[in-house]
Amino acid sequence: MSTAATQTVGNSSNNAAEQIPQSHKKLKFASAPAGPTSDFHIKVAKVPEGKNFKSYLEVYNDIATKLAEFPKYDENDGYYAILVRLAWHTSGTYSKGDNSGGSYGGTMIYPPEEMDFQNKGLEVARSFLDQFQAKYPWISRGDLWTLGGVCAVQECGGPKIEWAPGRVNDNKGVFVPPNGRIPDGGGDGAYVRKTFSRIGFNDRDTVALIGAHVLGRCHVHRSGYDGPWGDDVNRFTNDFFQRLLQKWHVKNWSGRKQYEDDATNKYMMLPTDYSLKQEDYFRKYVEIYAKDKKQWFDDFAPAFARLLALGITYPEGTEAMVFPTLEDQVGDPEIWTDD
Repeated sequence: MSTAATQTVGNSSNNAAEQIPQSHKKLKFASAPAGPTSDFHIKVAKVPEGKNFKSYLEVYNDIATKLAEFPKYDENDGYYAILVRLAWHTSGTYSKGDNSGGSYGGTMIYPPEEMDFQNKGLEVARSFLDQFQAKYPWISRGDLWTLGGVCAVQECGGPKIEWAPGRVNDNKGVFVPPNGRIPDGGGDGAYVRKTFSRIGFNDRDTVALIGAHVLGRCHVHRSGYDGPWGDDVNRFTNDFFQRLLQKWHVKNWSGRKQYEDDATNKYMMLPTDYSLKQEDYFRKYVEIYAKDKKQWFDDFAPAFARLLALGITYPEGTEAMVFPTLEDQVGDPEIWTDD
């Protein structure tokens, strides 16, 4: 199993993007195993010749700048949620049983993955990122889509995410995963546990990752569900967990089963969300994250980094990258609070 180091960037006002410390640490995620059940799906990271941290930082900065230009998209959600969803869904097709699926090949442009019911609406995210694919034709789809998710998390106040490049386009659609691997919102706790276990995550990872539902909203014409999870639709806070612990009831409507809050009837939870409150093996983590945003950030960041890297073998010497936000780079970071 290969390991890699992390390239970090300071946030001093003296051109933070240029200050790259020489000290490194191991990746929070491990390379995929090579064995008799996964030989057909070995996916080795290959960074385009001549490309380095500054190359990807330029892409990150362009995405971040464009995100800031459209804060009112989708009822003031911005593009944060849908870029996180794209990164999640392109990675969440992974199966540890045979090392198939995942973000490596950027296969969501091919059926049946493109047509998967769970991916409805993600053409909006891919279209948003197409402008950067045109400007930087050397970057693979998998790298661009996952980098977009990293950028979205960080630029709306979330934790720094370790990320490593080297995904390679599957330009023939040979390794497209089957449908049915992305979690459906209608499942119960057992379903959630089984689905995330297939990907390789434990209960704590599962709850931490689902907390990203703080961003954005559901749309009836896409998922069959409707509404936002809370008020922080474009801010990465622990509001999802705090709100989940409040009182909810099943919504009385003709759509798919979902919950709405007793206090206002304005907010929603999916059955899979609600299961985090119902099952003791999940609830204990909900309660921790509701009280401690820093703990959630500390757990979410490595889990999300691992999710994006599932199935990929990184050569020895690979350096994971941690990008400064736009605010870091000008030396004037905004202080995000829950107030």
